[in-house]
Amino acid sequence: MMTFRNVYEDDVRAESYAHLGFPGTYFLAYRDVPAVLQRHAQGRRAVDFGCGTGRSTRFLREHGFDAVGVDISPQMIALARQLDPTGDYRLVQGPPYDDLGAGSYDVGLAMFTFDNIPGLQNRIDILAGLGALLAPEGILVLVDSTPELYVNDWASFSCREFQHNHHARSGDIVSTRVRDVDDARPVEDVLWLHEDYLAAFHAANLRTLEVLRSLARGTEPFPWVNETRLPPWVIYVLGR
Repeated sequence: MMTFRNVYEDDVRAESYAHLGFPGTYFLAYRDVPAVLQRHAQGRRAVDFGCGTGRSTRFLREHGFDAVGVDISPQMIALARQLDPTGDYRLVQGPPYDDLGAGSYDVGLAMFTFDNIPGLQNRIDILAGLGALLAPEGILVLVDSTPELYVNDWASFSCREFQHNHHARSGDIVSTRVRDVDDARPVEDVLWLHEDYLAAFHAANLRTLEVLRSLARGTEPFPWVNETRLPPWVIYVLGR
């Protein structure tokens, strides 16, 4: 059995991801988020959970949100602060997230974060902790990998080489290789199927408001591989 570790708590990998923007398949992950926020967000206070080196925190600020970035990785937070000295980046541990302020945020964003969180109860506890941070009309937006991502190749990822992915179930470790960074080492994620996401949301007392799956339209300036016919990403919009 493979043992999961957070591969982003690594100086070399953190540095490799520090300047990653929105190329290729990543473009599709972010493309629909502004429209989702416009439809659902009732205010501009945001927390970016699992902010890494601050890419999504800066993305939120560019779209008019007063955003705080939080992460469990000291390496990632240090680089986020270097790249964005005026930003607000904080190191956090596990739930509850009392230091961030219960009921303080209109938006919680988690870009790919739950791809790296093992264990059903752990996921439920974290979701409940994030839900407690939301204002009464606040929303939590999760952008995560679909099961299809791990058994196909993409503009930004090589995945088909990892045969264990093809037999994975919820909670199992799956592997990818990212084409858009210098660090060519495989990345380990945790697979979670749609029905198990929904069950975890329910257990954390969160309502599912919208589910979207991102497909390329074929007009984008990227050399798509499977993105026009298979969705690499799923967006969950949740409320308290």
